[in-house]
Amino acid sequence: MILIADDNMGIRKMIRNLVEDLDSEVLECVSGQEAIEMYEEYKPDLVLMDVNMSPVDGLTATRRILERFPDARIVIVTQHHDRSTREASLAVGAYAFIGKDDVTQVRELVSERLQLEGVATGHKRDTEK
Repeated sequence: MILIADDNMGIRKMIRNLVEDLDSEVLECVSGQEAIEMYEEYKPDLVLMDVNMSPVDGLTATRRILERFPDARIVIVTQHHDRSTREASLAVGAYAFIGKDDVTQVRELVSERLQLEGVATGHKRDTEK
């Protein structure tokens, strides 16, 4: 399961189109607060998180999710790909950082991550052994 957190519907749709064939379920939300709530409820395999959202921004949401769920994999996907935003993203524990000017990287990263986790193409990892 993939969660896309972005307040821009066009960006969410574009990212969904890039990744929806890689996993059986893609969820969307429009704020950092909603991302926190949805992560707690669904525990997605990967979160694609924008930075500039309100009332809770993506970096704060990333930090809060990781405080409760340290194994969460959160990728920051933002138009603000300057050095300070990249450093802040990694400082709060983001798994990776991708600029929106090259969202094709999102598909590559999601595909690699899900294959590592054994959940690509809708095949969920076996959690009961």
